[in-house]
Amino acid sequence: MRLRGHIVTGMAEWWSIEVFDAEFSATQWRDSYGSQLVESAVAYGVTDWEWHIHRWGVVVELAFAEEAQWAAFRALPAVRAALDAVPDPVNGLLIYPGRGGGAGAATPRRPRPAAGAGQMALPEPGDEHHIDLTRAELSDASAGPAGAGPAAR
Repeated sequence: MRLRGHIVTGMAEWWSIEVFDAEFSATQWRDSYGSQLVESAVAYGVTDWEWHIHRWGVVVELAFAEEAQWAAFRALPAVRAALDAVPDPVNGLLIYPGRGGGAGAATPRRPRPAAGAGQMALPEPGDEHHIDLTRAELSDASAGPAGAGPAAR
């Protein structure tokens, strides 16, 4: 039996943009710039997109038919402005090929220690009590009632 045509005409190129919470939440960033990003993506040939909201931020996954469409979308001034406006543009933005965002940290992020006046000094070390376990001696308290100690035998 001969197959007519292609079974699969082409695979979509998925790209992910992860935005992490920082000074303000990434969800607020999505509310401000999400429609602008999606409209720009539609204008440049996006075939599918999905938003994911996580406890640490948001992820938008975009599928383009060709990598050239992604590159043209990524170079748009509106897209560059949206990415420059993320809560933490230095450490809070990841852009990579493929779908992602599901591999969050196994444990929740702990709050960072407070800097400056928010820090508390540790107490100074006091007198430490040591017990010497290399020698065994009976004290007067362990001798029992008067006259029952080792000297009474």
